[in-house]
Amino acid sequence: MITLVVAPLVGSVIGYITNDIAIRMLFRPHQAKYILGHKVPFTPGIIPKERGRIAASVGGAISANLINKEVLEKNLLSEAMLGKIQETLDHYFVQQQHNPESLRDYLGHYLETEDIALMEAKGADDLTEVIYKKLARSDVGDSIAHVAVAHVMQKMQHFGKGLGDKLAHDGIGKGGGLGDMIGRGFRKLFGQPAADAASQFISALAEPVENALSVNINEMLRDNSKEMVSEIIHTELRDLLDRPMSSLLKDKDEDIQRIKDSVMSLYCTTIRERLPKILEAVDISRIIENRINEMDMDEAEQLIMEVMRKELRAIVWLGAGLGFLMGFVNCLFL
Repeated sequence: MITLVVAPLVGSVIGYITNDIAIRMLFRPHQAKYILGHKVPFTPGIIPKERGRIAASVGGAISANLINKEVLEKNLLSEAMLGKIQETLDHYFVQQQHNPESLRDYLGHYLETEDIALMEAKGADDLTEVIYKKLARSDVGDSIAHVAVAHVMQKMQHFGKGLGDKLAHDGIGKGGGLGDMIGRGFRKLFGQPAADAASQFISALAEPVENALSVNINEMLRDNSKEMVSEIIHTELRDLLDRPMSSLLKDKDEDIQRIKDSVMSLYCTTIRERLPKILEAVDISRIIENRINEMDMDEAEQLIMEVMRKELRAIVWLGAGLGFLMGFVNCLFL
């Protein structure tokens, strides 16, 4: 009778202890032990001994099955994920539309003050240089001169028409532009040939005036435009940086929506077309392998025990139960 009690209990204790030792030997000892120059068997523990192989296997398995292109693309382009990104964009722009801080202060959250000042100065200088080079080109002065002369001639035509109407009322002609008015006056006083010559003379004046004006404008642009443009650009850029974010985004709903659509399109395109290259560059398998190899064994043991403590304790108690059962069965055959 005593044997029926003692044998199962002894078997239970043996099963408990052996399973507990087996689990501990997965991690311990962390280094090989030696006695009289001979390595003690089963040292170090299985996991420390095979850490390199385990790290490579775990890294490869996770990279191939858990964090691969198909899995990431499915999750990153899911309706839930796209909805979260859209919601984040909406919330962000609503915040900025009510943000009283200036653009300069906003950039200050991400850049140093010196970097913002440098960016402002560099941007203004570069933009000034581009505009100056455009203005200094000879054809810019030609274009300005042409437009100016055409504008003046048009004004003269309107002036001439009013004066011509008055002269027509006095019996000289029937109104019209300045050229027509002068032509009718000459025709009245000196005849048709003189009138034609007067009209041609007025028209001929436009070309030399335009050429002379063009030369002077080009010279002015070459000598003075850089300073003028620089002052304007620096002032406008400074004013832009000092404007509130809410003011910059006021009544810009269509522009904001286009920005949102562009961000969403860029995100989807990046995931679909660039994800394989990103994964290749990141090399998740190598990262996981290196991280496992770099971990201290105490840290690794603690991590695994935290994750699997319940399961490992269940294995220990299972050993105790099996030991009890084997001890009881053994008594039946004695």
